[in-house]
Amino acid sequence: MPDVMSSRSSVGSRLVGVGVGPGDPELVTVKGVNALRAAEVVVVPVMDSGERGRAEATVLHYVPEDKVVRVVFALNERSDRARREAAWDAAGERVAALLRQHGSVAFATIGDPNVYSTFTYLAQTILDAVPEVVIETVPGITAMQDLAARSGAVLTEGTEPLTLVPVTAGSAVLKDALAGPGTVVAYKFGRQAAEVAEALRETGRLGDAVWGSALGLADESIRSAEELDGEPLPYLSTLIAPARRDGGRGGKL
Repeated sequence: MPDVMSSRSSVGSRLVGVGVGPGDPELVTVKGVNALRAAEVVVVPVMDSGERGRAEATVLHYVPEDKVVRVVFALNERSDRARREAAWDAAGERVAALLRQHGSVAFATIGDPNVYSTFTYLAQTILDAVPEVVIETVPGITAMQDLAARSGAVLTEGTEPLTLVPVTAGSAVLKDALAGPGTVVAYKFGRQAAEVAEALRETGRLGDAVWGSALGLADESIRSAEELDGEPLPYLSTLIAPARRDGGRGGKL
């Protein structure tokens, strides 16, 4: 988190948001593993206390199960703001209690804690409840980096811009991005796969685009966007539509 957050106190409890990557446990950084092991408690976000989420499954490769605490978040709640706010408050109270008890807590989040992460909202809540807390983050490998590596798609070259769009913001936002220059990455597009395919066709970006889901897991799927048939995909699916490159090697320098 920005220094302004941690500078509110030089002593006290510590909350560390740790990015644990998209799913492959080998993509957790050495610094991330050290932060997980150094914390007295590792919190993992879940939608239900009886489930094992992707973050927890990754964390358990590096810390014992009795060190992990599941905290319920309304991870996919978008229509009912009151319910979402209540869930954040309850989660914040739970983590605040853990901080008062243990002093050092890590929060494991898939991807990176500063990129569309639940940790952002948690940190804001914790600062109000535990003003003396020191908040830090450890960066993690993102889904777009993993998909680029696994598919061979180049994210950027030379002066190309890179635009990251959550399709939960609406397909119009994606269309605007696709109509511009550079590479476009779309997150959370699974439920709107048909609209995404249409946007790619309309902007002439379908042929080079790739998508992936469950990256690094047993049910991983990486395919050309031309195979999108309109059927819904897993919520956390990721799309890369590379920039148009017709200037040869180094053409964008």
